[in-house]
Amino acid sequence: MDVRNYSLVTAAYWGFTITDGALRMLVLLYFHEEGYTPVQIAFLFLLYEFCGILTNLLGGWIGSRVGLKITLFAGLALQIVALVMLSFVSPEWVMALSVGYVMASQALSGVAKDLTKMSSKSAVKLLIPSKEEVTDSERRLFKWVALLTGSKNALKGVGFFLGGVLLGWLGFAESLWAMAGGLAVIFVSSLIWLKADIGKAKTKVKFTQLFSKSREINILSTARFFLFGSRDVWFVVGLPIFLYEVLGWSFWQTGAFLAAWVIGYGFVQASAPIMVRSKPGAGSESGAKAALIWGVILFVVTAAIAVAVEFDFYPHVAILGGLALFGLVFAVNSAVHSYLILAYTDADQVSLNVGFYYMANAIGRLVGTLLSGAMYLWAGLPGCLWVSAGFVLAAALLTIPLPRKALPVPGATAPVA
Repeated sequence: MDVRNYSLVTAAYWGFTITDGALRMLVLLYFHEEGYTPVQIAFLFLLYEFCGILTNLLGGWIGSRVGLKITLFAGLALQIVALVMLSFVSPEWVMALSVGYVMASQALSGVAKDLTKMSSKSAVKLLIPSKEEVTDSERRLFKWVALLTGSKNALKGVGFFLGGVLLGWLGFAESLWAMAGGLAVIFVSSLIWLKADIGKAKTKVKFTQLFSKSREINILSTARFFLFGSRDVWFVVGLPIFLYEVLGWSFWQTGAFLAAWVIGYGFVQASAPIMVRSKPGAGSESGAKAALIWGVILFVVTAAIAVAVEFDFYPHVAILGGLALFGLVFAVNSAVHSYLILAYTDADQVSLNVGFYYMANAIGRLVGTLLSGAMYLWAGLPGCLWVSAGFVLAAALLTIPLPRKALPVPGATAPVA
């Protein structure tokens, strides 16, 4: 394991993630306070998600040609530009100008996020020693992918909390400048120390290869679309506004709850290799089977929350406690999916396949974001939860035809065919 370069990539991803979470909370709470409706707030994030779709598709191809260091640094630099740009927005502007300007800055941030994410997660595959036995290599891959993804989500939760605190403490523009300065320090440090040739393909990749994917990559990418759409349909707009508007929580309380949720989600995700255990005497459980089992569990949890809220059965307890359980189960699902996309691809195509996979992820987030505002306006949080349950069921069913590739777990001695 190349610990030095893994640490540098992870540190850069961590720094970016904190600003990304804080930016999301700043924009949501600030513009809600300015009188924007849930649908208008959702539209502020649409270009963020749409540009993520294009970035994941093209970023993987670019990364395979120029290397992941360049795409990683491009992501960090664009986020700094987006933060500074957004700081100039003024309450005195007419709404049409404000919406267009914020959408443009969020578009840059969306490009930045997915360049950084694609580069970081692809790099993990390349930093795992290839000369090890397959079982050891795959076990390490699952472990390090889960650690990177879990720690990222925990720090995104810190970012949510930081965004709520900064908004109440420094104000909108000053918070953005502070985050831009911190990220600039990380950018310069990474530029100096990170290895230069991570992720270049041995042969030049043709543009037409972007859409030439294996059956399992296509299936898993479609499942990813529904999985992350199921989360964002309630999490992006519906839940924060519900906490602030219906429960009467303050900015920092709303940010703190969402932060706690995402931090817990991240810790669970990092622990996924321990949670997904083999059955006694049955060998290690396949990744595809684990994805199906945990997907069905997530559907049951989401449907139960929706029923409780719909019939007014201790709704506050159901929402706060139930969504905590949703986060736990969702985290395991996400970690298993993140492992499988790397397990189903080879090192020379990793940035292409990871980019394609996270393009599907970004489409799911885009659809979920739009539905979050629309469903909350039309049917409140229960409507968001019912749509979420439907998306989770679709994601679970899509894992049924996946190849039963062995999922390495702690203590496993050999993969099961």
